[in-house]
Amino acid sequence: MYLSKEKKAEIFAKHGGKAENTGSAEGQIALFSYRISHLTEHLKRNRKDYNTERSLVLLVGKRRRLLDHLKRTEINRYREIIKELNIRK
Repeated sequence: MYLSKEKKAEIFAKHGGKAENTGSAEGQIALFSYRISHLTEHLKRNRKDYNTERSLVLLVGKRRRLLDHLKRTEINRYREIIKELNIRK
């Protein structure tokens, strides 16, 4: 699998504060961004994989909803995560 336990823990440790903090919005956004980039590369090679395309669209929507929530509640955290992950607004 492309996402091992160690890689997942590393993502949450870097963006969520610590590896066990899997519920933080920043950690989840970072994990979704990693998965989105992986699926995008997959779709560049496999253009007709429509199930993966649908999964990618759903994942982008989940990340967008988390970002909107973070923007409404804590704008500074939102700006930091946008800058760290180079996500377009």
